[in-house]
Amino acid sequence: MTAGFSKRIVITSVLAAAAMVVFTGTSPAHAGVELTPLMQSHLGVKPLDAAISPDGKLVFLLAHEEIVVYSVPGKKITNRIPLTGNFDRVTYSREANLLILTSSTAGTLKTVKVETVFPIDISGHPFKGPADAPVTIAVFDDYQ
Repeated sequence: MTAGFSKRIVITSVLAAAAMVVFTGTSPAHAGVELTPLMQSHLGVKPLDAAISPDGKLVFLLAHEEIVVYSVPGKKITNRIPLTGNFDRVTYSREANLLILTSSTAGTLKTVKVETVFPIDISGHPFKGPADAPVTIAVFDDYQ
């Protein structure tokens, strides 16, 4: 094979590749986006930022000196957590179950552990100890 012949093959290959790029179109594909409003609620507070729980059931709204916990399925505010300090951002850490609050003006960071508490109604069931005890242990011994 001669040097001139191999140069022609390289040049032809480069031109073929360039022609494929030009003729197959280099413009990016554009996709449409559909937005469907699911709900809207009056909160009674002015939120500065929001974070949602991994299951999508709770929205944590950062407001002035408090975190407002909003239940999406219940469509209502379920809890208010008072804060000290002026925070302006909130995010949720899925791995650690933490709310991470930051203040850009004060340069501070605060973390809040998020734990789900499930109330168990034991009214009418036998129990041992004082009725107003801070801890109640429920034993379900009839489970099969």
